[in-house]
Amino acid sequence: MEFGVVVFPGSNCDRDCYWVVKDVLGYPCHYIWHEERNLRGIDCVILPGGFSYGDYLRAGAIAKTSPIMEAVKEFADSGGLVIGICNGFQVLLEAGLLPGAMLRNKNLKFICDFVNIRVENINTPFTLLCSEGEVLRIPIAHMDGNYFAGSATLDELIKKRQVVFRYSSPEGIVSEEYNPNGAIYNIAGIVNEGGNILGMMPHPERASETILGSTDGLKIFGSVIYWYERSKRSKTQ
Repeated sequence: MEFGVVVFPGSNCDRDCYWVVKDVLGYPCHYIWHEERNLRGIDCVILPGGFSYGDYLRAGAIAKTSPIMEAVKEFADSGGLVIGICNGFQVLLEAGLLPGAMLRNKNLKFICDFVNIRVENINTPFTLLCSEGEVLRIPIAHMDGNYFAGSATLDELIKKRQVVFRYSSPEGIVSEEYNPNGAIYNIAGIVNEGGNILGMMPHPERASETILGSTDGLKIFGSVIYWYERSKRSKTQ
């Protein structure tokens, strides 16, 4: 399995993602510059955190026009796995690959801290190694992480089980008390209807080694690898 990490001007978590995939997990990983136009040979695309194009206009608004995003759209439409982390989630929203939008944090301040997120759906390529209701300890680092969707869209997300992660207490209690940014329904991560595109505000790559204070993020990357290898085996049988 081969991963590709897209690099926009202003990306600053690309190396973190690359390190986890290649050096922690031991899988091939490639940097993909934003001006490239194909994803040949890539099995999973990661849009990393950072400040693509300086977050001018809106976070992710300029990045969505990059040549590589046309390739990402085609890749996703064909069923390819895509993970958007923090700014990458914002880019996916701006590009229309996921529903909803990001607003400023409710306290209008940049937040950098560990949070707890409850796993709401384990039947996705990104959560297969998790347990239903399991709580992961993963850090956030954002100014615009207040996820919003209209009532009709939110109802659809809930009905179709597209809400994958919700901010919670360490024990899994979901309430406004444990909502760091004001996100509607305490949403920390969602998938598209097809289930192959994940957008999440917390940074799993920053919770993938013991020295960092948590290894819970490895469950997300590990789930992707498990899903891919299982799918590959089923195709050869």
